[in-house]
Amino acid sequence: MRALITGGAGFIGSHLSDLIMGADERNCVTCVDDLSTGSLDNIRHMLGRPGFQFVRESVCNAVTMVQLVDRCDVIFHLAAAVGVKLIVDQPVRTIETNIHGSEVVLELANKFSRKTLLASTSEVYGKSNRVPFAEEDDVVLGSTRLSRWCYACSKMVDEFLALAYHDQFGLHTVVCRLFNTVGPRQTGAYGMVVPRFVRAALRGEPLQVYGTGAQSRCFSSVNDVVAAMMRLVECDDAVGEIVNVGTTESITIEALADLVLEMTGSGSSKQHLTYEQAYGRPFDDMMQRTPDLTKIRRLIGYEPKVTLRETLQKVIDYEKKRLG
Repeated sequence: MRALITGGAGFIGSHLSDLIMGADERNCVTCVDDLSTGSLDNIRHMLGRPGFQFVRESVCNAVTMVQLVDRCDVIFHLAAAVGVKLIVDQPVRTIETNIHGSEVVLELANKFSRKTLLASTSEVYGKSNRVPFAEEDDVVLGSTRLSRWCYACSKMVDEFLALAYHDQFGLHTVVCRLFNTVGPRQTGAYGMVVPRFVRAALRGEPLQVYGTGAQSRCFSSVNDVVAAMMRLVECDDAVGEIVNVGTTESITIEALADLVLEMTGSGSSKQHLTYEQAYGRPFDDMMQRTPDLTKIRRLIGYEPKVTLRETLQKVIDYEKKRLG
């Protein structure tokens, strides 16, 4: 496999690089990332390794991307604006990065007939009350006055575009809707709750719980997610499909904070903030976000293997090393 991973120095992209490079010594990975939210630290252990190439560039640079797409067999398009705080604070960057980046990647993928997996998000389900979320369900988004919904909307456009290239031109595309992927290397700088909680607990700082804390999420191990991506991009029956990737193991944010405190042995307290205190503006949130995994089970026999407690322990161990 000669894989091109956009956003490859990011959290998920770096783990996908590890998996591909470790699966077969003949595999090659080209990682393209502008390091706006990714980090060289995530791929430093790969630099200089035969078969691995890092290109610091924006995915929106069509001139560079032509050369990279020409030399690959398959594209994993992960590059996107990420994190609720970044999305709320920088909506223009979010919309332009997500939509224009996908336009460039999919146009070139079609030109060179390259298999493409596009990473989308459970955010596209919006405020739907129909739980668990199935891929064909209707979506319910909030007002366009609330910038947090620009992420969901831009990723929906990405999905439409990927499916349109499949329907109109026969391009091999697969769309993965990811549900709260977590693990080592994830930054907490843009509001991601797991690294934020773990770092606060290890430093003896308050764990800031936004909202009531009663909202629940299903946190998926990055190891399970990247393994599913590898299998889906090579699954003929997944072509032209949208597929949920995640776990059904659910936990409230309040309970997550308690679990992190227990596992770290921290004496930190919990601090509850309203969304306006946290983000400086009104904010819509979803109380539940649980995937229906029927389709991915049918396509590749997928079952999550890593529990939340196991994933949290990996994050705790990683953050302890970072703190020295």
